[in-house]
Amino acid sequence: MKKHHIILACSTIFTLLFYKEDLGVNLAIFGLVLTGLICYFFQDRFSERLHLILVVTSVLSCLAFAWYGDFASFLALAMSVLFLQFKTQDNKLKIVQMFPLVFLNGITSLGRILMFSQWLPEKKIHNNFAKKLVAFFIIPAIFLGLFFIVYSFGSDHFSSLFTDYTLDIDVWQLVVIGGLGFYISFSFWNYWVPEVCYEKNELLDNDFSNIAEVKNQNTFSFLDLDFERKSGEITLVLLNLMLLVFIVTYNYEQFFEVIEKSQLSAATHERVNSVIFSILMAVGVILFYFKGGFNFDEKAKKLKGLAKIWILLNAVLIVSTIIKNSEYISFFGLTYKRLGVYAFLILAIIGLFFAFFKIIRQKTNAYLVNQMVWYFYGTVLLCSFVNWGNLITNYNISVNKGVEPKFLRGLNFNDEMRREYFLMHNLDGELSEISREKDIDSYQKQSFLSKPLYYEFLKNSK
Repeated sequence: MKKHHIILACSTIFTLLFYKEDLGVNLAIFGLVLTGLICYFFQDRFSERLHLILVVTSVLSCLAFAWYGDFASFLALAMSVLFLQFKTQDNKLKIVQMFPLVFLNGITSLGRILMFSQWLPEKKIHNNFAKKLVAFFIIPAIFLGLFFIVYSFGSDHFSSLFTDYTLDIDVWQLVVIGGLGFYISFSFWNYWVPEVCYEKNELLDNDFSNIAEVKNQNTFSFLDLDFERKSGEITLVLLNLMLLVFIVTYNYEQFFEVIEKSQLSAATHERVNSVIFSILMAVGVILFYFKGGFNFDEKAKKLKGLAKIWILLNAVLIVSTIIKNSEYISFFGLTYKRLGVYAFLILAIIGLFFAFFKIIRQKTNAYLVNQMVWYFYGTVLLCSFVNWGNLITNYNISVNKGVEPKFLRGLNFNDEMRREYFLMHNLDGELSEISREKDIDSYQKQSFLSKPLYYEFLKNSK
């Protein structure tokens, strides 16, 4: 099957799945179709274990979206299928290039669809084919149409055989869904990679290819390497001292200073936000000083040592924040945001580890970016597979923290446990709870393709 055949087939499948349907199981089925087509038609390109891993994660993320239908599972599905397609079609390109290419193709596909010569095969129509078309189709169709008009005027019953019925088709919606399906299928199967992406791909390599040039490369044209190295050492010494003071004051305020319970939430959020910005800037400092020559400079041992101390102190700051976030959870219970803090801090620890590894193994800045893309993807997968709403509800009820009715109703996919808790505490008769049950009932009444399977298997409250 050629590329244009796949595009038309996927467009048809998309139209059948989404016509008169809301977003639900249909997107998961479409994702499985795309995954299956990639595996079937391009299996000869599966040269690495990574391809098989992406096939598995694509299938699992599709199943996760079929069950939950939330944003996390949607993001996991989209990233998994796009990663699989990208690594199958352009295995040499770095995965980080996928993000700008998706955005670029989302715009350019609107114009490239009209460039028929680029995606439709050129076929010469031979004389015999033209003769058959005219003789077997066009001439009979013309005569059939003419005689139909004549016979329709002569017999009402004959006319009614072809006119006294209507098709239950929403033409406008069919055109829109069909057009959207064609646009998505075209962008997916016939995406465009500018030449500059191939030309600049080596800049995203994990290792330096031109070490001799990099050794003599300075950041500022008005400073030679000796002055720049000394400047970096002074900067990192001062930053380490300031960070050390910050860690001391930060931990004192967190663990020894008494804060009123009403102000604890705001104070914790401020401190966590400051840590987040601190970690991002800390990684930025490492990338700034070790983007080139200092990786191979034999005189930069002191600079590397100071950078390692900088990384270690930032790791201490992250550990302190993890402890404080855990303490905060013990006071108020779990929330999505507090779990998100854990996720960010764990990613930050991983980022610092690779920053350390980058320095000792003399890797490029792109190395850190390439590694973190995959860990971010893994985090998205984890978020899509786990029922966090139910986990939060279970934990909070067990410790009797964060069990306010409004909060529990705002969590996703915790309905069975929430119903049981509300029934036990006579809260099931509240108006907001009745409204929530009406929403669940409306989900359950939707067609199979338009709803997450979670609601298909959720028991009715009555």
